[in-house]
Amino acid sequence: MQNKLAIQQTKTMTAAHAIVECMKREKVTNVFCVPGESYLPLLDALYDEPSIRLISARHEGGASFIAEGYAKASLKPGVVLATRGVGATNLSIGVHTAYQDSTPMVVFLGQVHRKFRGREGFQEIDLEKFFQPISKWAVEVTDPERMPELVQQAFRVAQSGRPGPVIVSLPEDVLPVEGEMSFKPVTERPKPAPSQTEIEQIEQILTSAKSPLIIAGGGVKLSQGEDLLLRFAERFTIPTIAAFRRHDIFPNNHPLYAGHLGLGTNKQIIERVKETDVILALGTRLSEVTTQDYTLFEADQRLVHIDIDHQIIGKVYAPDIGVVADLQQAFELLLQINIKPSWSTWAGLCRTSYIQTSELTINEGDVINKHIIQKLNDQLPKHALLTNDAGNFAGWLHSFYSFDEKHTYVGPTSGAMGYGMPAALGAKLAYPSKTVVSLSGDGGFMMTFQELETAVRESIPIIAIVFNNNMYGTIRMHQEMHYPNRVMGTDLGDVSFADLATSIGAIGKRVLDIEQFESALDLALQEEKPTVIEVLTDKEHISVSSTITQLRNR
Repeated sequence: MQNKLAIQQTKTMTAAHAIVECMKREKVTNVFCVPGESYLPLLDALYDEPSIRLISARHEGGASFIAEGYAKASLKPGVVLATRGVGATNLSIGVHTAYQDSTPMVVFLGQVHRKFRGREGFQEIDLEKFFQPISKWAVEVTDPERMPELVQQAFRVAQSGRPGPVIVSLPEDVLPVEGEMSFKPVTERPKPAPSQTEIEQIEQILTSAKSPLIIAGGGVKLSQGEDLLLRFAERFTIPTIAAFRRHDIFPNNHPLYAGHLGLGTNKQIIERVKETDVILALGTRLSEVTTQDYTLFEADQRLVHIDIDHQIIGKVYAPDIGVVADLQQAFELLLQINIKPSWSTWAGLCRTSYIQTSELTINEGDVINKHIIQKLNDQLPKHALLTNDAGNFAGWLHSFYSFDEKHTYVGPTSGAMGYGMPAALGAKLAYPSKTVVSLSGDGGFMMTFQELETAVRESIPIIAIVFNNNMYGTIRMHQEMHYPNRVMGTDLGDVSFADLATSIGAIGKRVLDIEQFESALDLALQEEKPTVIEVLTDKEHISVSSTITQLRNR
């Protein structure tokens, strides 16, 4: 009791210093920003705190992606700062990504003077209203002495239940005001457990099952329940599929891994899901992509849905059993159920379908993208962490790369372009000892290329692979599917990303074949400097399964 009371303190300080004190209590070590005059007192307060590293990005959107990637990799809140309306709107893409991806983030935004509010002051936006649809909570602090209360609440909300972004709006005249600041203890994230009745109901459903299947999502990762998921699947021989862009949730080389539900998932894997009689949806919101446009489940299938957020249960599909629980707590109890699996043949069929659709065989004349994934499988350390941007190039990664270790993948379920390379910076800061590689197309990479300078300036040695086909490839694919031969708006100019990288102090290599790529990757792994490997690719090979000519002929 004495210890707890000692943490509850009242101190005289400015509201800006109170924010930094809250960060220290939350063990924040990295803060990302683009500096702005509206929150200069907060920047000055951070100057006095050596335990917190401030990383200034080149664009607020890039800063928010770095923070989101850091949070997703570290499982700690990403903290990002920006100025009033213009900076806030720039970083909103990272807020939206954090919201859809259930990533904890606390966003501090400068705001106009309290006396100027409502007059359309310089760069004024009602930040609470603007961010309300894409955040868990948005609040403006108008009373300086309430700063600790509301900032501590922001960190609590960002991490509790289904994690997500919280917005704290800071009128510029509030930050320098001194007052009596009262700090409360940092609370642990709530971890609700299933009831015994719910566990018994799940046991009954599995007892009568003939072909059960697990779909595992981000809730497993956020609860750090990957090892328990593996134990549960092994104990009851249940094949396991990863939800959209949660590839590292279950070792891909395990006999019970049955694939990934995402964009371009092979039809064999989709058929296996449709054949199952019991679906265990664990820590997934059953998104549009995971459920293949909400068409995946059949009416006669039984659904057990476990998630930490009661609003997720039944939002897409009404479950036979819906359980609000932390997945780690749920697995501890599920491991105690008493059933005798009778579906080993079914589990083998699921695994065979995955192997048949993901086996990486290289033939003469294969597109270079496929060769590159093979080289990444062969040459990267087993604990290497990969991030990716939005785009068709990711289809080769998702189809053929084997994620065999946990904490080795970070990707945007929001499908945001420009995400991959900045997220790699955040992931590298979360795991300094890991090799971190980002994969991007030329369209997405150019959107946040400026953050490569951040990597150089801050000495963050990531490897960025850019597949350059001089077009917005995914949109071109859809264009050719719906309006063949009518190309409009999707062609891009010729940019040498290798030369751009070299010009700002990074290593830049442009490659035309797999031998050049292998040499460039070897160099990047040895040098430990920010590196861009630009891969020139053919427009014709627009996706894993089709060429432009094939799309037109259909």
